[in-house]
Amino acid sequence: MLPKPPKSKSNHVDRLSPQIHGLELRLLQDHSMRSSLALNPRSSIPCLPFLTYPFSTTFPKQPNPDRSNKKKKSPRPRAELVQSESTRIPTLERLVERDSFFKFLTKSIEFLSKQPQHALRLDDATKLHNELGFLRGRNVAHSIKRHPLIFETYRRRRDGEMWFRLTDFMEKLLEEERDLANSMVLHRVNTLRKLLMMSSEKRIPMRKIHHCRYLFGIPDDFTDRIAKYPDFFRIVDNGDGGEILELVNWDQTLAVSALEKELMVVDEEKVKKAMDLNLDEGEKRKLKLLDSLPLVSPYSDGSIFDACSLEAEKYRLGMLHEFLSLTIEKKAYMHHIVELRNELSLSKNVYQMVLKQPRKFYVAGTVKNWVVFLKDAYDENGS
Repeated sequence: MLPKPPKSKSNHVDRLSPQIHGLELRLLQDHSMRSSLALNPRSSIPCLPFLTYPFSTTFPKQPNPDRSNKKKKSPRPRAELVQSESTRIPTLERLVERDSFFKFLTKSIEFLSKQPQHALRLDDATKLHNELGFLRGRNVAHSIKRHPLIFETYRRRRDGEMWFRLTDFMEKLLEEERDLANSMVLHRVNTLRKLLMMSSEKRIPMRKIHHCRYLFGIPDDFTDRIAKYPDFFRIVDNGDGGEILELVNWDQTLAVSALEKELMVVDEEKVKKAMDLNLDEGEKRKLKLLDSLPLVSPYSDGSIFDACSLEAEKYRLGMLHEFLSLTIEKKAYMHHIVELRNELSLSKNVYQMVLKQPRKFYVAGTVKNWVVFLKDAYDENGS
């Protein structure tokens, strides 16, 4: 029996299914041409036409993450500035930056002044970043050494540990500050009385007064000092373990706002038009009505006004103006106003309200941490 002849490539190809016959034939021809060129580079094999296959012979193009069209992120509200370049007042903006820079100093001085011997162990300071005004992870020792006039470090002989304390220079300044505060006690008492008279129910929770105490120069121990003025104040329990400060007697001589005092010495029309409501051209009648309205005292009962009326708007503007007039620096941060918003009968739209009053108020800082200034209290140099 004769052996079967070896199967040729052509016979193998012929037996392939019709669907892949053409494809395999082209692949075999291409392979034969490449082999011939590799053995004999000078071969005169004619170039076959460009072969096209029903499938892709290359890897799909991967998108380059560096070149992909990324959507531009809109500025975060916390970092978005309130004022534009055309409306910004640099001197007032720098005051906000100053407060942010000195936040660590003010909180550290306050915390240290309450410690025994006004000193603190350096290792403990790293765990008290909130109390000392540090950002989490910040090197406390490095920050302390940047202010040698205020803080000093020393090694205690008893245990060899590093401590830091206030310098003698800073202790002297604190003593002068306490003497000045004691000389102005009566003024601070009247400020607190006016604040209670402005409140809707003539009472404010003690925790809220404590939160805003530095705005009005109220000392830390004001709770103990209040007991010396039983004719003015009364502390009651709110039933939840908290305390509320109530007004005992109304004093009509104190119920005069800063705008009303200004009205006594300047032209009445100037004060009436000091407050704008940013009305459009189609509301000329309302603007005329607004100018004809009498000045609404913040010490009056604001509940008699319709919340959406022009009288209520003017009442809220006068309330905010008087609130800022009672502060030491004639400015307040957002969290201060929000803290007393209900007591002062201010609406939730107080931010939009002050933005519409560029002649009386200036809003600085960022959208999520804004500061409102009483504009008339500052000159061009920010003082």
